[in-house]
Amino acid sequence: MATNNQTTEQQQPQALRHQEVGHKSLLQSDALYQYILETSVYPREPQPMKELREITANHPWNLMTTSADEGQFLNMLLKLINAKNTMEIGVFTGYSLLATALALPEDGKILAMDINRENYEIGLPVIEKAGVAHKIDFREGPALPVLDQMLEDGKYHGTYDFIFVDADKDNYINYHKRLLDLVKIGGLIGYDNTLWNGSVVAPADAPMRKYVRYYRDFVIELNKALAADPRIEICQLPVGDGITLCRRIS
Repeated sequence: MATNNQTTEQQQPQALRHQEVGHKSLLQSDALYQYILETSVYPREPQPMKELREITANHPWNLMTTSADEGQFLNMLLKLINAKNTMEIGVFTGYSLLATALALPEDGKILAMDINRENYEIGLPVIEKAGVAHKIDFREGPALPVLDQMLEDGKYHGTYDFIFVDADKDNYINYHKRLLDLVKIGGLIGYDNTLWNGSVVAPADAPMRKYVRYYRDFVIELNKALAADPRIEICQLPVGDGITLCRRIS
């Protein structure tokens, strides 16, 4: 039987590897996820995104960042749909925001909202150095009042090509009610973390981190609501911690 010290030594490389590759992946094999990153993601990752990813890895809340493979996915998706006018709710240090900004044309725009500007400013120098800061309209504070004002104004209805939501899971349903009026018909809304650390299929009494347990039921309800919403087509992908794409059809 291994001693405690031996166990710690054996576990440490795996823990470090999780930190490096992003533990939010739901792939059962760490080695397979590492293969994807090293073969397809890291070699093609734009230098500014690599720099921001490495800066964010030192943040005490680095678990909140978008994974590198999801950043690559978002970047390609935006190019495929020729997105120009986008929105992001939940920014953190801006990794997914940078992936978006790099994908948009020179006159593309992103309305970016987060309750914490301090975290956004960690990534801002990288964004500025990448030459895409002019595409971003960052607003600090809760997103729901901003969305309500946009809907009241009337001129923003159906104007967004793509909206990415990676924020407070207990408000996802509230965001959805508003965002469907703001995204254009044929446009996309992406909801992040819809598999929520795999907890969506875990028994209710399974051991979970406190924050995972708190948001679990909200994520489950969201998934049910999206699946039943006739105004959208959906595709739930096991990328990162799960992302559900919603294409507005009516």
